Amino acid sequence: MNPLQIDFWQLVGFGGALLSGFAAIIFGAGRLIAAQFEARINERFDVLQKAREAEAQGISNLEREFLRFQADLPLHYVRREDYVRGQSIVEAKLDGLAAMVSNAQLRASMKDRGSQ
Repeated sequence: MNPLQIDFWQLVGFGGALLSGFAAIIFGAGRLIAAQFEARINERFDVLQKAREAEAQGISNLEREFLRFQADLPLHYVRREDYVRGQSIVEAKLDGLAAMVSNAQLRASMKDRGSQ
């Protein structure tokens, strides 16, 4: 039986080929993982972009509603000073009316006393 004889350079060549094949496999697997990672990151960015756009649309709608509210506010809201002024006018008119009624009652009672 002949023992297996391998020349040193053949062994180095075989080892180099094995190493380069292993490196190619590792490099290919790394590129595949990097491509998957990039795809996942792109998906996340797309989801975040859509969420940001939806949030911007919501903020825009909120701003529009707020502006509409500001436009309607003077129609439905009375300032305290305006209300107090209006109430003062009404109360002054009521006081004047009460004075006239009181005077009319006094005149009527004076006429009733004079005619008796």
